This record gives sequence, C-alpha cells and structure tokens, in this order.
Amino acid sequence: MSSKLVPSICPYCAVGCGMYLKVEKGRAIGLEYMTDHPTCQGALCPKGNAVLEVLNHEERLKYPLKKAGGEFMRISWDEALDMAAGGLLRNIKKHGPKSVGFLASSRCNNEENYLMQKLSRLLGSPHVDNCARLCHSPTVVGLGAVLGTGAMTNNLIDLENSRCILAIGTNFTEAHPIVSRWAQKAKDSGATVIVADPRITSTSWMADLHLRIKPGSDIDLLRAMMKVIIDEGLADRKFIEERTEGYAELAAGLRDYSLEEAAQLTGVPAGEIVRAARIYARSPASALLYSMGITQHVCGTDNVKACATLALVAGQIGKPGAGVWPMRGQNNVQGNCDMGGMAEFYPGYKRASDPASIEFFKAAWKADDLPLGPGLTSTEMTEAALQGRLKAMYLIGEDPVTCDANINKTKAALDKLDFLIVQEIFMTPTAMMADLVLPAAAWAEKDGSYTSMERRVQWIDLAVPPVGEAREGLWIINEIGKRLGLDLGGSSAAEVLKEINRLVPQYGGITRERLDLHGLVWPCPDSNHPGTPILHVGGFKLDGGRAAIVPVQYRPPAEPISSGYPFILTTGRVAVHHNAGSMTRRSPSLQKREPDLFLEINLKDAQEVDVADGDEVTVASSRGETVAVARLTDGMKRGVVFMPFHFPRTNLLTSEFTDDEAWIPEFKVSACKITKRD
Repeated sequence: MSSKLVPSICPYCAVGCGMYLKVEKGRAIGLEYMTDHPTCQGALCPKGNAVLEVLNHEERLKYPLKKAGGEFMRISWDEALDMAAGGLLRNIKKHGPKSVGFLASSRCNNEENYLMQKLSRLLGSPHVDNCARLCHSPTVVGLGAVLGTGAMTNNLIDLENSRCILAIGTNFTEAHPIVSRWAQKAKDSGATVIVADPRITSTSWMADLHLRIKPGSDIDLLRAMMKVIIDEGLADRKFIEERTEGYAELAAGLRDYSLEEAAQLTGVPAGEIVRAARIYARSPASALLYSMGITQHVCGTDNVKACATLALVAGQIGKPGAGVWPMRGQNNVQGNCDMGGMAEFYPGYKRASDPASIEFFKAAWKADDLPLGPGLTSTEMTEAALQGRLKAMYLIGEDPVTCDANINKTKAALDKLDFLIVQEIFMTPTAMMADLVLPAAAWAEKDGSYTSMERRVQWIDLAVPPVGEAREGLWIINEIGKRLGLDLGGSSAAEVLKEINRLVPQYGGITRERLDLHGLVWPCPDSNHPGTPILHVGGFKLDGGRAAIVPVQYRPPAEPISSGYPFILTTGRVAVHHNAGSMTRRSPSLQKREPDLFLEINLKDAQEVDVADGDEVTVASSRGETVAVARLTDGMKRGVVFMPFHFPRTNLLTSEFTDDEAWIPEFKVSACKITKRD
C-alpha cells in the first residue's frame, strides 16, 4: 500500500504552522513541509519537527480507567460514560449545578470546546474556563476594554511590514520560533528591534536596543514612553482626535511623572527610554509584541491596557505592520476563548453577566434556563474546592497539577473533590489524581477546526485512527450529555461548526466548505467575506467606534523580596519544550536537549551563595522547595533568577496572588532563596 500525505497543523503553540503527515497503513510515519502555508511557509520549530514522537508514543492512553483502591483498572466505555454522568449528576442533585466545574482544553478543536461549554451551561453550571486563565486572560479582558476585541490585531506575516518591533515580556525566538522568521525579515528590511526583558535571551540578541527592565515594572516603562511621546509632540493627534477618547485624562496623569522616577522604578536609564519612545513613535509602522511577561502579573490586565494605549497614542494601529500582537501559547487557546470556554463569556464574547446573552442562547439551544455568569475562573475553582463549595470537576486536556501556581494548593483542592474526570492523551500528574480517566484522540486522530493567535481558523481532517480504544472528544462529550438527558447537537465536527456559524458572528462565514489549507481569519461574518487580516482599520468595536485610552498606574508585585527570600524568581519557556511538558518531555529528541529543570543565576549572585555552574541547588519560596541544576550566566540581572515552567517541580514555588480583573496568577514574580545542596 502506498503512503499518502494528509494536511495537518502543529499541536503545540498558537502560531498554527501547517505540515503534511505521511500516512501508511493507518500510521503516521513521517512529515513533509507545507511550503505554501501562509504563516510558516514550510518552516517548523524543533517541537513541530518532533510531533510524531508524541503521536506514536507508547505511553498514549488507550483505554478508559477508573480508580479503585488507589489503583487504576481498565473498564469499558459504557461503564466509563455511565460513571462520568453518574458522578456529575450525583453532585448536581445533592449540591446543585454550581457545585460542578468544567475546564475546556486549548489543545482541543473549536467544536469540542464549543460542546464542552454548552454541556456545562445546559447542566446549569456557569463554571467553565480554560488555560487562558493562566496565560492570556488579561489579553481578552485588557484588549477588549481598550480596543473592543481581545485578539491579535494583525496577521503574522504582516510583521514583515513593520519598521519598528517593540517586544516586551516575550522571548519569541524560543516561545514562538517561527515568529522570529518574520521579525528577522523586517529587520533585514531596515526595521529597528527594541526588546524589553530583564534577561539576555536569543530574542534580545536581535535587538538594536535592549531595555533590561526590573521584573514587574512594565507599566512604568510604557507610561514613560507615552510621556516622552506626548511631551515631544510625537503623539498622533489626528488619530487620537478622530478615533479615541480619554486622551486628556492620560496626558494630565503623566504631567508630573518624571523620567527619573521611571528610570529608578524600571532600572532602565532615562536616555534609553527616550530613545525607545522616539523610535516607536516616529516609525511609519510599529508593532508591539508581548506575551506572558506582560500578562502573568497582579497587574497583568493593566499591563495589557498600557500596551494598547501606547499604540493608540502613537497611532500605531489599524494599518499594515502596526498593531498589538499578543503571542498566545496553546495551539487553540484563541479558539477556546472564541467558543465561550471562559467564565466571563458565552460563545462570541457575549457577556455571561448580561441577561440578553442568556435569552439569546436559551432560544438558540432551546433551553428552559441557562446560568447567568460570570462563573468561577479556574483559579477560583481551586479556592471553591478547598472550601468545599465545588464538589466535582470535568477536565479536558488540562494539567493544573503542573501548570497552576502553588501546585501544592491545587493538589489539595483536587484531592478534596468528590469526583474528578480527566480526559487526556497521556497519564499526566492531574490524571493520576482522577477518579475516572478517559482516553482522548490526539489532534491528528480527529476532524475539526483550530484558531491560531492571528485569528486564522484552519480545518484538519482525521489523518490516522485513534490509538487503542481512545475516542474523539466530541463523541465523548456527546455521550456523557446523552446520559444526562441532553441533546448537545452535532454528531460530527462539521455539524457543530454549522451551529458555530449561526451563533458566533465572527465565524459566520467560516464554513467547512470554505476552509482550505490556508484557512480564514476572523471576523468573517458571511460566506462572501474574505476574512480580516488587520483589525481596526476603520473603527473599533466599542460604543461610538472609538478606542478607549485607559490611564493605568504602577502596582508593585504582590510578593516583595526579603532577607529570607532575597531573589526574584521569574519563569518562562525554552525552545524545545512546551507548557506543562506532558508531550515534549515524552519526545526523546527534545528531552535529550533539555532533560531536567535548571536555574539561571547571575555570576556574582552565584558567587555570593557559593554556587558553581552545574551544581545542584535547592530553590525555595514560602510555598515549597525544589531542586534544579545551576546555570551561571551574565544574562541575568543581579537579584533575578529564571526557571523554565515545563517541569512539574517549578510551580511548587510560584505565587498564587492574582490580578483583580482577569484572575491570572503572578507567575513572573515570586520571592525565593537559593542554597547549594550538599
């Protein structure tokens, strides 16, 4: 039998790179590059090149499992589905529908996530959320408040048209390596690259100007840049007057703010702040790129608002090469949020707190009643479980025991639940705590659509059958729904997409028939619409069509350093691993390159704590301690240490203090101490 090539999408980050899977006798045996893909043009990062090591891994979950006497035993699908429905129904009857929480998966397709949030709400629970809570919930909330749309404003290839790239809180060469392809093309064409990051990274290597800010001081850097732009007459007054509101309040609030104060707070010399502001404002097209270095703070939403406001003041939005570019993490985190997999929103970002949203979906879903929100966020679900208010959870493709801040607290919360269902492709640390584990099909083993960080919706067909008795998530959710007396509708992904087309305006014209290899970029309201590569060209999705300039103030990190914990711990990504590492740490070629947890520490700091390169060290915070291998570098600022978050032990240490608006934990600033192990 000859092999065939099946189009597919990388299952890792949200860049959405295309590839072909080479399939023979029902098994993926190789990859070929998709050279005409509009985002990657055939390129793949190390993770993308190694995807088959995960897809074909021997540790894939193949059968439903239930826990009995502390051990897992294989059961039939009928028993598993009955057990899932029974456990949810038991708690709903005893404690009410709000005793049950759901986590949708940003690794799953749009159709699965749409049905997951529909299941939650038809059961009467407003408590549905996803991993955006831990990475980019401030993007949804912050950009939504300022611009009216909580998403990337431009498509990725448009970065090539930028003449200034300001990257703040993002190490995109490692976190999103394909993005660096377009940044380098812009640089080769004369663009100036400015990087604001406390670390020296491979992203800062390409910078013309590296602003080594103190962790948590992003707002003061952005406010100082705005002050320079306003004071030097570089603000785009025509754009401001015609398309924004709130400028006068911003200017008044910055009048007494000094560059000397900003320099002290940020650690960046005033002259460098002035230079960065002038370059950004004078450029004909400036792109502002950010990631979790901006969002994962107690002021994460305000950080995002400050990024968007800077773009508005300089008129750097709504045109090619300019805009605000949040670098999203999971392959379908954008789509999951679009589908209503968030506590604050029903599908299409209809506010869960708005009675009109409830009436709309009651009519659409033929439901007698639906819960008014917002529901509990994932971080709030942890608290509710600890307090005994949340009794059962159904998690799909999420690993909070690895990903949450202060994971000992998360473990205690999950342990207190009456019933926990985990639907996964591997036995993760979270799955190990479950009462019921449901084996799911991986991305290449099912049909469905995915939405990348640039709002590009792409469809992939099943390339290979699921392993063992693993089943598509859509089938699993539907079957659980049936046992709970619900008809969720849509026995196939194509059928569910038709419902999405009807109910989510941004996806109105994104039909299965129109989704070719290049996809469509939302908003795409009807079948004749070509999609929208650049947002806000003619106006903003706020009342009056004007963007809202929002003044924000510096808020210090929740956990200051002390004599007992004298270092700031910050976390981030490395190129060969992804998020919780449940997939990449099972990939031999990737694991070989980064096998274990390490700690980057400044050379002089290491000398003071008597640590040499390669030593094992104990890293401790007020929440716990872990062991890592020390890497000495002059790339770290004094007093700051770095650990990657792809290993289960990192989040034993991180701070669970949250942002007041988006409820994201402050992963990026935790106080810690370092000691050499004997």
